Amino acid sequence: MVRKTLAGAIPLAICATLAGAAPDLPAPLTEADFPPVDADEAALGRLLFWDPILSGNRNISCGTCHHPRFATGDGLSLGLGEGGQGLGPDRVSDPDNPPEQLIPRNAPPLFNMSARQVTAMFADGRIEVDPDKPSGLRTPMAEEMVAGFDSLLSAQTMFPVLSQDEMAGHYSENEVAQAVRQGFITGPDGAWDLLSRRVAAIPDYQARFAAVYPEIAAGRPIGFTDISNAIAAFVAEEWRSDTAPFDAVLRGEATLQGAAARGAALFYGDAGCAACHSGPLLSDFDFHAMGQPQLGPGKAARFERHARDEGRMRVTGRPDDAYAFRTPPLRNVAETGPWGHAGAYPDLGAFVAQHVDPTGTGTYARRVILPETPLADAVWRVLDDPEETAAIAAAASAGRPLDPAQIDDILAFLDTLTDPQALEGRLGIPETVPSGLPVDR
Repeated sequence: MVRKTLAGAIPLAICATLAGAAPDLPAPLTEADFPPVDADEAALGRLLFWDPILSGNRNISCGTCHHPRFATGDGLSLGLGEGGQGLGPDRVSDPDNPPEQLIPRNAPPLFNMSARQVTAMFADGRIEVDPDKPSGLRTPMAEEMVAGFDSLLSAQTMFPVLSQDEMAGHYSENEVAQAVRQGFITGPDGAWDLLSRRVAAIPDYQARFAAVYPEIAAGRPIGFTDISNAIAAFVAEEWRSDTAPFDAVLRGEATLQGAAARGAALFYGDAGCAACHSGPLLSDFDFHAMGQPQLGPGKAARFERHARDEGRMRVTGRPDDAYAFRTPPLRNVAETGPWGHAGAYPDLGAFVAQHVDPTGTGTYARRVILPETPLADAVWRVLDDPEETAAIAAAASAGRPLDPAQIDDILAFLDTLTDPQALEGRLGIPETVPSGLPVDR
């Protein structure tokens, strides 16, 4: 539900006044909000991002599930990582190596993930900024595992390459998955070392790393943190998003108009959206229970097999955090569906209606976008359990219902966050990668 025509100019000052309880729009994004990016490092990271060499079975890259064709996601409610073939909604189970389960959560978009305001990654925030830690980061991993990552964005890459369902593969299939299974992550012959040695064995990569990192040119072996830092530099450059119409408004170069102005007044006023969707990225990077439907396998601890996804509680252990998930940033939100931590809504208007009134009496329509796989048969396991759905609803706070016209106005405002330059990307998908493996173009 995208509204492209915004008519009937309303001056920004009037829009701010209409916003009521929260009249001030955020300050615009500036260069100070983003760490500098080295062009050569980003170019190296581009190749690594699109190279399947970093997956256990050499058959899936970061770009497989974070593709510009689908606004840096995969266009699916819940995706298929390892054990899938194809892209986006056309992805299917590999008949020769079928997956064990769907990815438990919707693939998050990558816009502005290097911005200094970003303090937590993933829907449960299992890696987050913590100035009290020696590394500056808090994760479920041991502190020494975080050493060497340049940033939060770099450190988050440690998780997909270790996940059996995302990139590592299953335990009997390759040496990386076997190392993960045995708990060998760092150190010689650990999962990261195995991946780094794969990359270093390719002369083109060895030369490119030596050109970017002086320590490697001086003889230090390529480490996983080097790989991760380069990928982070690419993501920072490729999908920085600060040239949307909304940015022109924040800089005082344009005004909101018609439905978009009315939607902004609601967003920053009576609808209460900005209480959580604050700042120029439109997220407080905190965690809130919003009564979102849970689909599929749920995010469980290793070796658990159940459908409950308790969100932030799985990280903190606090019952008050049950079913709470990170406030998603809203840049390019009109393009990043399906929406919700489990991708339960392929229609943004339906998602907004539920989101503003999470404990309302509306009936979830069970419309989803799933890959072609027998695993989809179990997608409704939680929603078919009255006790589970009651627990999810009970954790949510009461909302503020909006009528259809108001929802349309909010959608018009959200449309001003769409940034064509960021959606297209700056460096693009390479034709080939140094490993010679196929690129998911």
